[in-house]
Amino acid sequence: MAEDRYGLTLSARSASACEAYCAAVDAILAGNGGEEELLERAIVDDSTFSLAHAALARSRFLRARIPEARESIALARKHAEQAGEREQSHVRVLSMPIEGKASEALEATRAHLERWPRDAMVAAPATGVFGLIGFSGQPGREEDMDAFLEWLAPWYEGDWWFDTVKAFSECETGRPGLARARIERSLEANVRNAHGAHVKAHVLYELHEDAEAMRFLDAWMPGCGKQALMHCHLSWHLAVTAFALGQSDRAWQVYREHVHPGGAWGPPINIVSDSAAFLWRAELAGAARKPELWRDLRDYSMAAFPKVGVFFADVHAALALVATGDADGLQRLVTALRERVAAGRLPPGEVVPNLVEAFGAYGAGDWNGAIRLLEKALPETVRIGGSRAQRDIVAKTLFAAYLKAGRPEDAGRMARH
Repeated sequence: MAEDRYGLTLSARSASACEAYCAAVDAILAGNGGEEELLERAIVDDSTFSLAHAALARSRFLRARIPEARESIALARKHAEQAGEREQSHVRVLSMPIEGKASEALEATRAHLERWPRDAMVAAPATGVFGLIGFSGQPGREEDMDAFLEWLAPWYEGDWWFDTVKAFSECETGRPGLARARIERSLEANVRNAHGAHVKAHVLYELHEDAEAMRFLDAWMPGCGKQALMHCHLSWHLAVTAFALGQSDRAWQVYREHVHPGGAWGPPINIVSDSAAFLWRAELAGAARKPELWRDLRDYSMAAFPKVGVFFADVHAALALVATGDADGLQRLVTALRERVAAGRLPPGEVVPNLVEAFGAYGAGDWNGAIRLLEKALPETVRIGGSRAQRDIVAKTLFAAYLKAGRPEDAGRMARH
């Protein structure tokens, strides 16, 4: 019987199917792209290979192609009936988020990993800022993530994928120096690891090493195809870094070509959040508002997320509503979010509508109203998801509101902390 890179048995009847599947798994874990072609090849070689169907479902789910993901996971479930116990459990756990059972998936993930701790494809969906833990809406999600990875650490010594996700967790829990050493080791083992490049960009952001971040991204990005899962978000890092270094023309070029709707390729949650965050940051830094870019983003956001509940997207969509002066749209968003909070159907709770209202107050020039809401929301902002770098937009807006309200002492106190 063939085995994958982690020593787990594969049920495929074709050696070429196993080889293609293993390459596809690495592509998914790295975020490099190209996995769908590999998985389709594996399925041609063995149409009953349940893990290949499950991995294809996972890839499509990550790219927000939900109907296709559900078709693939249904095939995986069908063929897993003839596979071994590990593959049956693997398929069942991966199916849960795809089938709308995310709340049950983390417990099932832990149970599976108790028996097969080196099943990285099952572990991976629990990691990252939009994973089962990162998108849980809980206040301690960053610490929970680190504890989850510490539990798995003995089984992944020296593994480039594990070092990537562990380094991100270390960075997000305030240990960028430790994270830097680990992510360098990961990239030495797999230099074309896009998730690794992403984590290094975050580490350098936290260490305020903008020039080094630019050098790294300039060297790494040319080999990253636009269809790669991480291309849009890595481009956001490049644009933000260029702005920080005073290279505004380059920042806007990168934004328009690789982040903005129509220029970017990426999952909608990345396009909405990265575009809104860049445009809002640019204005906070003194750039003139670009109404046409905000209108494009508002229209895209409303089409991509017609219903509330994807709370990280909701917060960023609010920025587009504020910037385009869509007061009615903003009020509808707030009302829908508060209804979800009242019904117990918004995991982060009131921090989401509070942030939306805070941005609305800021956009209306109600500086003290914005300050009141932002001060209340800031300690709970971790619950909306995203990284520390992405959530900086809340602190930056509060800082700007202090200055606009004539409260420099508060701004100074904030800067010192």
